[in-house]
Amino acid sequence: MSDEAPPIRMLPLSAIVSSRRGLTYHADQLNGEAVNAVAYFNMKSFLKAGGLNVAGTKTFSGAVPSEFVLGKRDVLIANTDVTPGSDIIGSAALVPPEYLGRSTFSHHVTRLRVVDGTVEPSFLAKALLVERVRHAMRAESRGTTVKMLDLSGAMAIKIGVLPHSEQCRVVSILNTLDTAIHETEAIMAKLKAVKRGLLHDLLTRGIDENDELRPPQAAAPHLYNESPLGWIPREWEASSVENEFAIDAGITLGAHRLPKSRPRKYLRVANVHRDKFSLEDIAELDAADSETRVKALVVDDLLIVEGHASTSQIGRCAIADGRVVGMLFQNHLFRLRSRRLLPAFALLWLNSGFAQAYWHCEAVTSSGLNTINRTKLHRLLVAVPPINEQITITSRKKALEERIEIETRLHAKLKAEKSGLMDDLLTGRVRVTPLL
Repeated sequence: MSDEAPPIRMLPLSAIVSSRRGLTYHADQLNGEAVNAVAYFNMKSFLKAGGLNVAGTKTFSGAVPSEFVLGKRDVLIANTDVTPGSDIIGSAALVPPEYLGRSTFSHHVTRLRVVDGTVEPSFLAKALLVERVRHAMRAESRGTTVKMLDLSGAMAIKIGVLPHSEQCRVVSILNTLDTAIHETEAIMAKLKAVKRGLLHDLLTRGIDENDELRPPQAAAPHLYNESPLGWIPREWEASSVENEFAIDAGITLGAHRLPKSRPRKYLRVANVHRDKFSLEDIAELDAADSETRVKALVVDDLLIVEGHASTSQIGRCAIADGRVVGMLFQNHLFRLRSRRLLPAFALLWLNSGFAQAYWHCEAVTSSGLNTINRTKLHRLLVAVPPINEQITITSRKKALEERIEIETRLHAKLKAEKSGLMDDLLTGRVRVTPLL
């Protein structure tokens, strides 16, 4: 890379493309199975960061005039947005090769067709995603609930145009990064799917003395016993929350709890998520030293959500670490202290599909809030494997989560690199010269 290169030209969009809004439609023309149906790109076909969300694409069975058929010189931008905060106005996408000649676009989309060889469509699609251009597009949108792009204003926005050969090199570099990002996303999705399956197997089959998952009960019935939990490994015991934990309710809030002379940090429902804490917003209440001694959290305490508007969020559980030690907790949370279960295994069980299904059936609604009570919490069944097996099970889960975290960090790093490179390369701040 070098700064010694021909100057970059700043040209308005109107100088390099022609524009056209797409076709309007009748409801009976969409998503039919007519032989002549073609792909129909609409506002839901766009990703905020640029590119197409193919899952949002519809099919169109109406007549498509030739001037509305998408070709290889076309780039699409979203000109309408009806979702607050989605920010897709001006988001650009190149038409994928498999859709060329057999797709069209809605009136919520504008097609930009390159009029000569000044700009490669692939370069234009990326240049339109530079933050300066996106900001200018947003500034040209009008409306509140429904935002519409002022096309005449948008066509005056200037794009940095590099020499043709340099455009191709820039696109190649950014495409390489895109490929790495997509590959990382695929690995992350696969690992998360493996995790879901593994957790189910770990909590129903466990790990045998050979450090392997036991065969399923149907394949090896002699390894299992029937229990209130269903079929569980012979070495396991079926128990209940009442038998396995000491349970405490949190502090009831009120005017008398406003922090005054004895402010204490405390956790609310909003802070407790499944297997993690959100600690960006920690509130305070007033509590005596005697209350604090009883209610303060220690490492490995488990907090369970007692009330939520969604039954899927009832019973979500997190485990206390050093960040929350000494904090108190509100009355819509239960604290559980394990008697003999490994806390990490207890966390795994309390967040399991088994526990979630139990709460879905047992939660009751009061004024729109789904809640559980201590009695129902007591009755939740718990599997108790031997302690060594609990350690192995939680280690397997942790190892997989660490792999997911590695890929997550790599993904974030690649996206940051792409963002920086796009800004540098597409604005001409850093130039790409041919290798000698």
